[in-house]
Amino acid sequence: MNVFIGLDVSLASTAVCVLSETGKIVQETVVLSEPDALISAFRDLSQQVLAIGLEAGPLSQWLHKKITEAGFETVLMETRQVKGALKAMPIKTDRRDAEGIARLLQMGWFRPVHCKSISAQESRAVLTSRKAIKQAVVNLELSVRGMLRNFGLKVGSISKSNFEERIRELADGNVMLETAVEPVLRARQSFRGELAAMEKLVRDIAKADPVCRLMMTMPGVGAVVGLTVRSAIDDPARFRSSKSVGPWAGLTPSRNQSGERDIVGQITKAGDRGLRTALYQAATVLLNRGRRNWLTNWALSVAKRRGRKRATVALARRIGVVLHRMWRDGAPFRFLIEDTPQSSVV
Repeated sequence: MNVFIGLDVSLASTAVCVLSETGKIVQETVVLSEPDALISAFRDLSQQVLAIGLEAGPLSQWLHKKITEAGFETVLMETRQVKGALKAMPIKTDRRDAEGIARLLQMGWFRPVHCKSISAQESRAVLTSRKAIKQAVVNLELSVRGMLRNFGLKVGSISKSNFEERIRELADGNVMLETAVEPVLRARQSFRGELAAMEKLVRDIAKADPVCRLMMTMPGVGAVVGLTVRSAIDDPARFRSSKSVGPWAGLTPSRNQSGERDIVGQITKAGDRGLRTALYQAATVLLNRGRRNWLTNWALSVAKRRGRKRATVALARRIGVVLHRMWRDGAPFRFLIEDTPQSSVV
């Protein structure tokens, strides 16, 4: 008998549901969230395992890699679709979630997710660390501003380099305030030093990567954006068409159509949020500061018809499409549309 296996993974344990081809539950159990324990449980089954499904999550990439290497057909399922399907269950438990994942796998009603390579995961780890440190600096600055505002002391618009001097100037003469802000300023200085080191590391990684260097030939695309796109897409061959990058990144309008009703809404915001943010930042720079080119002219024409905000989102989508095509073709960005291959003008 052939079976499908659904896994509901948590940090300590994983709920396992073994389902037959006819939809009958063969076995339900709980196993440690470790590859060796899961693989041993699969091999102890007397039935032939057709496929193993698990929802994309923090441990999923690691478990997927190990289980696949053990010789089992393993599928990563899109989180949004799985959650939408499991909402139909009136009672939510790990056991029921594992059963639901197994049934989705049995019916074939799922959208597979690409399992990223180790190098892509390492790049994302560096980008995540940089973002966390940067956010810590911002939070410390906001904390100090709020602390002083209670006393009517307004920091105002100030450069990063003059921030500490301004804070000490406002707190001067008040011993308690000086005592309160000094530890925060020292922590901020330490975080800024770490942030500078992370920024240099990101630039060095991008410069050493030929794909990132290629992407950075486009105005508005720097080391952070290039490395973000590189690690998010990972393998350009995943997409048969460069136009698929826009919907995959969640930068296309949603649609709700039924009978006489047909509503086109805001962008879907599906997929990688970090990638959407990076593409939007690149679009903002390209539209407002970058050297004029055929992409900028196209976005400005959209802005005249639909407004600047929508034009920026549309430009972000198109930047993702063009970057993917540049990667596939191995060609740098061309500023004139006459010099651009027809396959890149999408």
